[in-house]
Amino acid sequence: MTRFLIRRILTGIPVVLGVIAIVFVLARVIPGDPCRAALQEKATAAACAAFNARFGLNEPLPVQFVLYLRDLGTGNLGESIKTGQPVTEIFVERMPTTIELTIYALLFAVVVGMTLGIVSAYKRNSGADVGTMFIANLGVSIPVFVLGLLLAYVFAILFKDTALSLPPSGRLTPGSQPDSIAEAWGLARLTGPLRTILDFVSNMYTVNGLLTLNGNLFFDAARHLILPAVALGTIPMAIIARMTRSSLLEVLGQDYVRTARAKGMRPRTVLFRHGLRNALLPVVTVIGLSVGALLSGAVLTETIFNLAGIGRTIYESITGRDYIVIQGTALVVAIIYVVVNLLVDISYGFLDPRVRLS
Repeated sequence: MTRFLIRRILTGIPVVLGVIAIVFVLARVIPGDPCRAALQEKATAAACAAFNARFGLNEPLPVQFVLYLRDLGTGNLGESIKTGQPVTEIFVERMPTTIELTIYALLFAVVVGMTLGIVSAYKRNSGADVGTMFIANLGVSIPVFVLGLLLAYVFAILFKDTALSLPPSGRLTPGSQPDSIAEAWGLARLTGPLRTILDFVSNMYTVNGLLTLNGNLFFDAARHLILPAVALGTIPMAIIARMTRSSLLEVLGQDYVRTARAKGMRPRTVLFRHGLRNALLPVVTVIGLSVGALLSGAVLTETIFNLAGIGRTIYESITGRDYIVIQGTALVVAIIYVVVNLLVDISYGFLDPRVRLS
């Protein structure tokens, strides 16, 4: 196991470096001037010359890339060209929103998707099978921006002032301002990396509510996440449902499953004990790949539901030619992909003993 982990981590390093290099080049070859995008009407020739010198944009591309790698080696992701804010602070403020949204969207996709897939496989060629697959096909066909607007219209307007009413935008009820975990725990004077971690977690409001025992904060933040999580998780849910059904049907046709049935085991026992576990490998792979899809799909979802997450940050950085933020975001997303793929590979050995990781 140890050799496998080391090998997978070492193979992930070139992937991260390749992503950094590709994004670095692409961000600089697309049309537009970052000075004019940042300074706009103040972008005089003298101001742009000073601007380019400050951010090293007047250097050749190889020199800029070496300087950027040097800063990464010291843990410095740079400062935003438009706002001058350190990229690490931007991540601490906005990344928790996207991570929290992704977690709830993934939870919705996995629970509902696997349930639909299991029901469809167990009731093959029945009305339940046709109905669940119709829901799956419908879910994978509706774009995120269409579904998000429909959900907001139904639950915020049609069901307004009813028990089913849900907030259409924002993360909390207007006027609410949660306390940080550090302050709630009496660690207001804490500084350094530990304080940064606590501030990061504090911006995940449902986690903040649990850790600070603030039930009002937890339920308020959870209500605001329901609609965006459903809108973001519907497409992965549909894919997981279809993959679960096809994988489970393939396993249920194996000889050992027929043997278990011939021994008189109950159908549900055969389904869950002998069928589902061996059918999980392709499903887990799809779930792992869905994490990246959820992070990228958050751009539209955060725009529709007015969530200030990393998705909107990416969009604003691309339109504003903010190279530094784009590069930092690409680095973080690439690392997330590598870590998720590593966890998926490790899970294979636990789900199926026939898979050897050594």
